[in-house]
Parts: sequence; C-alpha cells; structure tokens
Amino acid sequence: MSVRPPIVEAVGLGKCYRLYESNGQRLIHALTGRSRSREHWALRDLDLRVERGEAVGIIGRNGSGKSTLLELIAGTLMRTTGSIAVRGRVSALLELGSGFNQEYTGRENVFLNGAILGVPRRELERRYDEIVDFAEIGEYIDQPVKEYSSGMLVRLAFAVQVAVVPDILIVDEALSVGDIFFQQKCFKRIREIRGQGTTILFVSHDMGVVRDLCERVVYLRQGDVIFQGEPHAGIRLYLGEDRTVKGIETKTHPSLTQEPDFSHAAIEEYRQRALWTSTDWNDSTARTRILCVVVEDEHGQSAQSVQMGEKLKFNVLYQVTETSPVHVSIVLKNRYDQIVNCTSTYTLGMD
Repeated sequence: MSVRPPIVEAVGLGKCYRLYESNGQRLIHALTGRSRSREHWALRDLDLRVERGEAVGIIGRNGSGKSTLLELIAGTLMRTTGSIAVRGRVSALLELGSGFNQEYTGRENVFLNGAILGVPRRELERRYDEIVDFAEIGEYIDQPVKEYSSGMLVRLAFAVQVAVVPDILIVDEALSVGDIFFQQKCFKRIREIRGQGTTILFVSHDMGVVRDLCERVVYLRQGDVIFQGEPHAGIRLYLGEDRTVKGIETKTHPSLTQEPDFSHAAIEEYRQRALWTSTDWNDSTARTRILCVVVEDEHGQSAQSVQMGEKLKFNVLYQVTETSPVHVSIVLKNRYDQIVNCTSTYTLGMD
C-alpha cells in the first residue's frame, strides 16, 4: 500500500527581508540592484512535516516568525530558501480584512472571498444563509465592510473560511478580537471540522487554547525552530524562557506541606506567606471564617506565578467556632470569569 504524503512539507525553508536605511535606498535598489541595506531572516532553515488531520500549534514571542511561516504555507509570501509543498485547499484567517474589499458590502465580500478560496459560486449561494447566521451581523451584511467593527469583520471572515470544510485551516490570532461568546462558537466549529479530517495550523498566545486544541506544537524563536513535539513540553519550555525574560521569580520559603503545625509561630508564618489574608484576622467575635490562603508549587514554595502543567497546593487556614461540620471549597476561574475547576473537602471525602 502507498503511504499518503504529508499535507504540508517544508525542507530548509527560509524567508529573508532586506531592511533599507531610507525609502531612497529602497528605490536605488529597485533601479540598480545596489544600495545600503541589511538582511533580516524572519525564518531560517526550517524543516516541518504536518500530517493530514493533525492539529499543530505554532508558538513563540512576537517577531519569532510565526506569521511568516503561516503566510508561506498559505502562499501569500514567496520563500527565499528551501522548499515547501502544500497538498490541499487552504483557508487562512491571517489578519483582519485580508481578502476583503473595504468598499464592498458584506454580502459582496462573501462571494469575493469565496472565489479567492476557490469555492464555486453555486456552493456559496447554497451556504449563504448559513454563513450569515454564523457571522451574527444581521442587517449589516448589506453595509460596506469599511463600516464594520473589528469584531464584525472577523466574524464574517471566519464564517466564510469555514463555510466549506477546507483541507487546511490556518488561524493566526485573529479570533482574539472577538467577544468570548463568538470565540467559543469558533473553537467549537474548529473542533467540528477537525473531526471531519481538516488539518489545523493555529497561532495563539493563549497557551490554554493551544494545549486543548493541538496535539503538537512548534516553538519558534527569532526565526529558528527551538522545539517540535508534545504540547505540554513545548509550552513549558516557552513559558519557562518567557518567565526568565520577564524576570518573574518565585520566593523560596520553608515548606509547610508536612503535618499541620498550629503553634503561634507557624500560624504567623502562614500569614506572612499568604496570597490572601482576612481583614478581620484579630476579630475574636467572628464566627467560622477563612483567615488566609497560601498557594504552594510542587516544591512546597510559595508561588503566585506557576508554569502550565505544574501541580499546585492550596493551604487554607480557617478558624472554627461552630460544632457543625465545616468544609472548604476552592473554585478556579479564568480571566473571562469562567469556572475552570472546582473541588471541596466534602467531595474529596476529607474531614
């Protein structure tokens, strides 16, 4: 049996830009081929193999070459060195308004963008109502897109890109401008088309989404590939280096993870290490209450910042003045106020 080739295959891929001292030097180079300039390699000597149906996250700091790589795959940039083969129809959401005519209405841009993607007009006409319903822009569909907000623009662009299931879907951080509800709708759709065999290439600075959506990551730094492989390992490497750059440190304290010590000195140490402390610590008339919360990393050190994939321990110091059973609950939320996880001493069967 013949083995199907990868849907994306790059060997020694590189992209170099010339940086000029002035527009005059740029003109001289265009006319004569000579000028004062220097080379900037946005991507250098990259080898990449993406199998059909695979979801790959491209991570790295700004300027690392992520968007350049996606544009080379999408065919909107020409390579400087190496080779790249893309075997399938590509839908790319690279930047707001790409492929849209700002003077055309939303309706006209649906058919324009569809034609650019190679989708037959008859197919677009059949799916037009579905596209408009997904975009949720209502009567604005007949207004020029130059009057759209960034959120409306990305809604319509994404709706067109996924109207017909592509072989490859490229998403480059564009969804970050939408509201949280539309983002959730988009990610649901991405998972649906991935289940139908679409290959996903995804760029985001939200490592939680990358971890949940992708089965492999490619970590780029200043145009070079630092890591290719399992998401957790790549994300931890990226976040670890990012923390070093930003100078985020975790203070080291003696561990209090052994048997609880309720001496005055131990309680005072809890208080000093606390991420949160009650304002009525010394109010002896209060009923059962939480006094402070200490968060520790997997090494027993107080921590306010931890890397993805690390274990956390929550130490909750509370005072009991009741005879009825008391239980402690912990609820973790993300920045959108959505519950990520919750647990309690009751559900864990703890005294």
